[in-house]
Amino acid sequence: MAENENVKAFEVGDRVKIASLPPYLKSADPMPMLRPPDLVKLGDEGTILSRKPGGYLGIRFSQGTFLIDGQYLEKS
Repeated sequence: MAENENVKAFEVGDRVKIASLPPYLKSADPMPMLRPPDLVKLGDEGTILSRKPGGYLGIRFSQGTFLIDGQYLEKS
């Protein structure tokens, strides 16, 4: 339940940064693919583009656009 509350704190257009690294990244492509977590670093900033089912947020970083669970993010 706390995970969903964390996601509700974010809105489309918010700037966020990586607070802790997820075990993997999921691309935000029409057919998502798992990617290694080292494509982003702690503190990297991105913009929320969309909210997805399961507590995921579509975030655009300079390295690409990924679906990341809100528990790994904080507002910047």
